[in-house]
Amino acid sequence: MSAQHPFHLMAKPIGPLCNIRCEYCFYLSKEELFGHKKRSEYTMREEVMETFIHQYIDAQPIGTPEITFAWQGGEPMLLPQSFFEKAVELEQKYARPGMKVLNAFQTNGTLVSRSRAEWFAENNFLLGVSIDGDEELHNRFRRDREGQGTFKDVMRGVENLKAAGVEFNTLTAVQSDNGDYPERVYDFLKSIGSEYLQFIPIVESLTDSVSGGAVSKRSVSSGQWGAFMNGIFDRWVKADIGKVFVQQFDTLLGLHAGYPSNICVHAETCGNAMAIEHDGSVYSCDHYVFPEYRIGNVMEEELSDIVSNPIQLKFGKDKKDGLPDKCRSCPYLSLCNGACPKDRLVEVEGGKLNWLCEGYAAFFEHTAPHFKAMVQALNRRMPASEFRRFFVVEEGKRPGRNESCPCGSGRKFKVCHGRDPSV
Repeated sequence: MSAQHPFHLMAKPIGPLCNIRCEYCFYLSKEELFGHKKRSEYTMREEVMETFIHQYIDAQPIGTPEITFAWQGGEPMLLPQSFFEKAVELEQKYARPGMKVLNAFQTNGTLVSRSRAEWFAENNFLLGVSIDGDEELHNRFRRDREGQGTFKDVMRGVENLKAAGVEFNTLTAVQSDNGDYPERVYDFLKSIGSEYLQFIPIVESLTDSVSGGAVSKRSVSSGQWGAFMNGIFDRWVKADIGKVFVQQFDTLLGLHAGYPSNICVHAETCGNAMAIEHDGSVYSCDHYVFPEYRIGNVMEEELSDIVSNPIQLKFGKDKKDGLPDKCRSCPYLSLCNGACPKDRLVEVEGGKLNWLCEGYAAFFEHTAPHFKAMVQALNRRMPASEFRRFFVVEEGKRPGRNESCPCGSGRKFKVCHGRDPSV
């Protein structure tokens, strides 16, 4: 039976089990939720996998052209290759005629051998590699069970992926340490061949609500987050538009063009991206894998019913309904939508404000003129990289003649948009 609306399900076939111990990982603690099982008990059983795959395909609205199976953990590389061979076999068995089936696989990279990389290439898996920057930055929080940095093991995995021709992107956790080095992080990611970048902020609340300061020392500060994203943007906009793709930038460009957000963080409501655990249990979101957010199990009921139940629909609507007054009157509401509810920690009038509010506002303000100009270029069937033809320096924000032009060209303002704003 098809669901009432499109949805995405992130699969965790090994539960929270992982071969390394990143200090900021929120999922390792889920072993307590599942009762500290033996490793073998965390492996998704074949009957659960088949039920999940069958129902996930069957629940997609009629006419859905493609479907993506996203495999995460924990560390899914702990599962043998035979597990995913069976998954691909079942995907093809249940796929509708003409439906394209894709597989995305998030890994810490340390266990990616040459043979596994070649199998991923043969089966067109998209690999996401978690890496926080160069060796010094990465090893700060991403260590193994013995407390040793994992950078060299990750890079060996990356080289195996590249040698096998596997398409890969990078996922970088932005925290208190690497958050001060956006240019360094960006340049490193480019240097290893990553052309698709994702950045996620680490915010670890120590209490249910805060008035300031009650987050872990590892957490990125709001101002730091904004400065980091602006630093990444300034590096990218100078010469990499159309060459390097940053998830947040793709999303913002679409929002400025009038399209809905393609990621849940900045969508008006959430609840369409859920997680399925190794035992078939489905949770509202992978950040909300708690007993109170368990909304069903595919071994007990149809997935189409699970994702459409009133509890999950309310979970999704609460993102919008719970916005504080400050958000509702914010000029960036249509771009932000309060961001991720898990980071709404600051008590204000009418609700809770996102811990990263200040940073998001700085990011939206800094990049808005550029994205508006890119939309102008695209509307004229020109590439977004031609945006400088339509870039307008806002009143009150004109720099000095000998300062860098805000368009990001690297030229002095007096010989760029300071000479003729219409150029």
